[in-house]
Amino acid sequence: MRTIDAGDLLVALEEQGPEDGEAVLLLHGWPDDASTWDGVAPVLAASGLRVLVPSLRGFGGTRFRDDAAPRLGNSGVHALDMIALADALGLERFAVVGHDWGSNIAEALAVGWPERVERIAMLSTPPRLGGMPTPPFEQAQLYWYHWFMATPRGEKAVRDDPHGFAHIHWENWAPKGWFDEAVFRRVARAFDNPDWVDVTLHSYRSRWENAAPDPRSEWLETKIKTTTTLSLPTLFIKGDVDGVTRQESFAPIPKKFDGPFEMVGLPGVGHFPQREAPRDVAALLTGFLNGERL
Repeated sequence: MRTIDAGDLLVALEEQGPEDGEAVLLLHGWPDDASTWDGVAPVLAASGLRVLVPSLRGFGGTRFRDDAAPRLGNSGVHALDMIALADALGLERFAVVGHDWGSNIAEALAVGWPERVERIAMLSTPPRLGGMPTPPFEQAQLYWYHWFMATPRGEKAVRDDPHGFAHIHWENWAPKGWFDEAVFRRVARAFDNPDWVDVTLHSYRSRWENAAPDPRSEWLETKIKTTTTLSLPTLFIKGDVDGVTRQESFAPIPKKFDGPFEMVGLPGVGHFPQREAPRDVAALLTGFLNGERL
């Protein structure tokens, strides 16, 4: 792993594959870390792709360059981070694969920089194109942790036990027994980043307008809300037993893409397809990113 000076951040970055290969960013989600791609990245690299796996702001070894910078986490500011990283690496065009938070960052990059983003793959988390309406009660119930973090007591609970807060989502979002506790403990070290709680709280508060986005990203957040469709090649991968997103919530997704689009459901898989079924996800992504699908 190396560190890249990119905009506001010193980004912890893992890289695999040939330097002259087509570049693809693999963006992890929450509560997770860059190791979520360990079963996927080597397969993509072996196919000839230049695979770049950063730790997002607030996670793992990534750090803010300015101690006084606000620790914000809306999707738009994450997208700005990734553009700064791409600039630092000299990437003019690239593909993006994102899970959970990374899914919405991929979408934000496609909205904000269509001339640079060749194609995107989104895992588990639906796009926010056109804005985020208040969800139906059944989906809102699964989003309990969003509303919990919007309260002072919820904030205190997360600050007091960040690992415990993350762990309950691993338990609830995929079939019982899907993960090894030793794996979770290794991943949870990424949540010891001093900015993890602040970035987490702001991410969820800002999406429901309980906090303002980073001012530099307001133009992008507005553009996401006013953009109703995307036309670049897009692959959406979901688990058929996702524990946080109801299957009904996935149904409107195809209407948000008017270009080449495919949605694939993985039977028996929950919210973490790249961890639960890495071979299936790697095969899907290899075909998609090398132009063999779509």
